[in-house]
Amino acid sequence: MNAQKNPSGVSFDDPGRHGMTQRVTWVSVMVNVFLTAAQVVAGIIAHSQGLIADGLHSLSDLVCDFLVLFAAHHSKDPADESHPYGHARIETAASFALGAILAATGAGIIWSAAVKLENLDSLPAVAPLALWTAILALVAKEGLFRYMLHVGERLRSPMLIANAWHARSDAASSLVVAVGIIGNLGGYNFADSVAAIIVGFMIVRMGVVFAWDALQELIDTGLSVEEVTSIRQVIVDTPGVTSLHDLRTRRMAHRSLVDAHVCVDPRISVSEGHHIAELTRQRVLESHESVSDVLVHVDVADDVDHDGSLKGLPTRSELMSLLTPALADLPGPARLVLHYLGGRIEAEVYLPGEALADASAASRMEAEIGRRLIEHPLVAALSVNYRRQVFPFSRD
Repeated sequence: MNAQKNPSGVSFDDPGRHGMTQRVTWVSVMVNVFLTAAQVVAGIIAHSQGLIADGLHSLSDLVCDFLVLFAAHHSKDPADESHPYGHARIETAASFALGAILAATGAGIIWSAAVKLENLDSLPAVAPLALWTAILALVAKEGLFRYMLHVGERLRSPMLIANAWHARSDAASSLVVAVGIIGNLGGYNFADSVAAIIVGFMIVRMGVVFAWDALQELIDTGLSVEEVTSIRQVIVDTPGVTSLHDLRTRRMAHRSLVDAHVCVDPRISVSEGHHIAELTRQRVLESHESVSDVLVHVDVADDVDHDGSLKGLPTRSELMSLLTPALADLPGPARLVLHYLGGRIEAEVYLPGEALADASAASRMEAEIGRRLIEHPLVAALSVNYRRQVFPFSRD
């Protein structure tokens, strides 16, 4: 059994989870406010297009940080009438928006740099200030990445992890910008613009990846093969479950939802079937911490290959109405047990033991019950039983 637990992580139900998410995001906000101002101002003063592009990248980070704060605030809201599964997918929507912003920002940077490359002779030389600013941004962004990734993994929050890797892409872009500035200072005028184009492509790629991953969740893509296999094994090992013939999974932000159709003995009671279903649910929740809910549907083992159609099958009240005339003279109540199997019905009739007082009357009653039920084309089998003595017992 592959239990997906992380002892060092923070529980999804930890009340401090939201506070930690806000704290790390506000740190990112402050760092990006500083870097945006420093890179754009230094880029303008030092005539570095690459540094300005990196500053715009930091500005997009700032917008994304506010998206994360908004999503973190609202995704913790409990389920309500309009959102019975909760609001966790607000995080997913924020991740999708973050990816779209990145892709759009990168495309704009590429376009601007490509236009500048057509007029290299008119571009002013880049000043050394741009290089020192790029190095400062590189160090700050790498440190921010490591901090955010650490917290995101502890919280097991895809949104925070995505934002952390966004910071890592910033660090990589700052490295490219620094190399481009060095090339420009060395006499290669095109190096700064080329660095801006490379940064643009990096931003576009990261945005597409984030948006694609979020889209996969929004269209209910299932869990990985390994996760599904682990959940399947837990279910089939549950006492009372004879087999599993349908298992569906989907993600909801940092949690997962599972639907399972389990097969049980067809002749157990409804309450026992319900107990097996609850036991199955409990075992999956305990063994897979990322699973937030499990819906278990109970099927009968002998009916797996049947299409499950109820068309034409009589209800209990319809069958009882057929039997009422035959049971009218009984000294006590009768009990009818129905088994809906293979598109047919198997009926068990339990009569009070006093009905045996007159053997001939009992025989006539059995014949009348049989005639009324067996004549129904969908009744495949019938048994008539007598309860000779009942020993009532209750702990209450």
